Parts: sequence; C-alpha cells; structure tokens
Amino acid sequence: MPPTHNVLDEARQLVERRLQDLDEERKRLERALAELGGKATRRGPGRPKGSTNKAAAAGTTAPRRRRRKRRGGTRADQAVQLIEGQPGISASDVAKSMKIKPNYLYRVLGDLEKEGRVKKKGRQYYPSGS
Repeated sequence: MPPTHNVLDEARQLVERRLQDLDEERKRLERALAELGGKATRRGPGRPKGSTNKAAAAGTTAPRRRRRKRRGGTRADQAVQLIEGQPGISASDVAKSMKIKPNYLYRVLGDLEKEGRVKKKGRQYYPSGS
C-alpha cells in the first residue's frame, strides 16, 4: 500500500491541473463571447456584486477612470470644522454629518488628537485652543 502523503499530493496536483484547465477554458469562452458581441463581464478581486470592469465589458484596453472632485479639503479638515462648529460632538455624529463610516473617522480623529488639532473628553471631541 502506497504512503498516504503521496496519494494526497497526487490528488492535490490533479485538482490543481483541472482548475488551471477550467480557468483557461473560461478565458477562451469569454474571448469568444466578446468577439461574438456578447457581454463577458467579470468582477475584479475585492469588488462588490453588481460592479463590473467597464473597460473589459466595452472591449477597450486602457480603462479611463473618472476621479471625483474633492469638495471641502481633506477628511481631517472637514472633521475639525464640524468639531469647531459643534464642540462636544461625538465621533458617530461627525461621521453621520460627513456621510462616512465611523470606523474610518476614528482613525482620522486619532491622528488629529496626536497632531493637537482636537481634544477628546470621554466620547466627545472639542477643538484644541490653538
């Protein structure tokens, strides 16, 4: 009877080869579909459901990305302005006003505290006296 680890290694290699074959076949089929004028869209890694690679769907090679225009400076500047306008405001209220997730804002507020631009007392933030 052959050692178990050899059998497992062989099975793993067979599965890996089969996955490679299937991936190559999928790519061929997507190219064929694109040439026939159909949609061959595939989300990129880490992209949410419903989003597509617009360049791949359109058949172009160099995708153009539109950048959003910044509206009011950086997030940190926006947070400081809100805290100056409403001393004692909580981080969650600042996040709601800025329409961003609180998780991201906590990092921004921590940096602002280190820089001395805001002060935290309990759960409330105040502008620094400088």
